[in-house]
Amino acid sequence: MLTKEELVAFEEEIARLYAQNKIPGPIHLSYDNEEALIKIFENVQDQDWVFSTHRSHYHALLKGIPRDWLRDEILAGRSITINNPDYKFYASAIMGDIVSIATGVAMGLKLRNVQEHVWCFVGDMCAEMGVFDESVKYAERNDFPITFVVEDNGLSVVTLTQAVWGLSPRRSKIIRYEYRNTKYPHAGVNKDYTGF
Repeated sequence: MLTKEELVAFEEEIARLYAQNKIPGPIHLSYDNEEALIKIFENVQDQDWVFSTHRSHYHALLKGIPRDWLRDEILAGRSITINNPDYKFYASAIMGDIVSIATGVAMGLKLRNVQEHVWCFVGDMCAEMGVFDESVKYAERNDFPITFVVEDNGLSVVTLTQAVWGLSPRRSKIIRYEYRNTKYPHAGVNKDYTGF
């Protein structure tokens, strides 16, 4: 398992590369949620599936995707759509679409009666969408092998999530943790970022 320091060092490298205009697409960086993710990923097995969002670098690394492979994908402009079938890892930048896909995979796993589990990571804004609520209800009702993880940074892009949406009810198949990314903006890096 990677350490907090290793995760932070990876994203600091990506931030520097972005600031040097070496990444031909958007990036979305995490910060200050490393410990929560490391704890969650202690339960993620090699055979499990991980579905993520546009902010997936930490998830990919913790799932075991090699650092160099991930870095190359980011340098190729695919930072927000990291997909690696060998590691059963899929991410999408389209808000909410990954939720129904993850739920469908969990349904397939239950029908096949295999010992695999789905982990679906979403932000707090996505957790307020109808597709999220419907997927969670369907998964709970049918006891699918899936856990939804809500990464709650209190923002829907740059708007306070709770002020706009309120809070979703707590459900049995949802893990929710709060963090504050105090280092990076929603996308990219700060205008005056040097980091090197």
